[in-house]
Amino acid sequence: MLKIAWRKEYAHPLPENHRFPMEKYELLPEQLIYEGTLTESNFFAPDLLSENDILAIHKDEYWQKLKNLTLSRKEERRTGFPLSAALVERERIINQGTIDAANFALEYGVAMNIAGGTHHAFTDRGEGFCLLNDIAIAAHYLLKNNKSKKVLVVDLDVHQGNGTAEIFQNNPDVFTFSMHGKGNYPMHKEISDLDIELEDKTDDKTYLKILKETLPKLIDEQEPDFIFFQSGVDVLATDKLGRLGMTIAGCKERDKIVFEQCFKNEIPVVASMGGGYSEKIAHIIEAHANTYRLAQDIYF
Repeated sequence: MLKIAWRKEYAHPLPENHRFPMEKYELLPEQLIYEGTLTESNFFAPDLLSENDILAIHKDEYWQKLKNLTLSRKEERRTGFPLSAALVERERIINQGTIDAANFALEYGVAMNIAGGTHHAFTDRGEGFCLLNDIAIAAHYLLKNNKSKKVLVVDLDVHQGNGTAEIFQNNPDVFTFSMHGKGNYPMHKEISDLDIELEDKTDDKTYLKILKETLPKLIDEQEPDFIFFQSGVDVLATDKLGRLGMTIAGCKERDKIVFEQCFKNEIPVVASMGGGYSEKIAHIIEAHANTYRLAQDIYF
């Protein structure tokens, strides 16, 4: 069965007119259940992530500031969210969801998190709507507990996975691959193990050709035994923060390529949602929903 991490706390209240579409975390499960792709039994509710798991990746000084709500105004602004105890609790729940999903993926081949993909969180700071790096925390968990020997991060959000790149820059057991907009946030890019930079308005045909040429080769070369897939839908032409030129159908084909490669090579995969900022919430939900439809169709 496709297991998906979700709790109502994912949809955290934000100030009016905030640019992050937090409502997607309520609408996405509703849509998937309404259309019959999933049922209530597909979803599980994660608990709070332990401090030990946080401190395995993030620096103690940063975690203490986060936990005690003592980030400076500048540090808080950089995260993009108003800091509160409820927000920190939400982040811990989401991050535990990715660890739990990793365990389910080892059992079923695939598992997912309705949120997550918080790839802009560094060892010592949060940025860009990311406070704790769920992919890094879950990857470390797998390696530490001998559940994986080589992890591949496939980050296809439109923004570079800069935090993940920084965290694993000296770790040969994690290979970071980020395919992102060249001229987009973050202006200062970190160095992933493989970065592919895309020009503004890159269309479906160009994008998918690059991915088809790159991913199978990467899997053959790196021989990962676990994959984390950051499946941000901010690659869409309709995205306010994206600047690429992809359609919803092209984004779906992107996800299909990733899942089919994982399935064919029998590599467990966890998908975390990442970003999506289209003007119409329906475009965001449809693109995200396709990721779940594909996982259900290909694996179950």
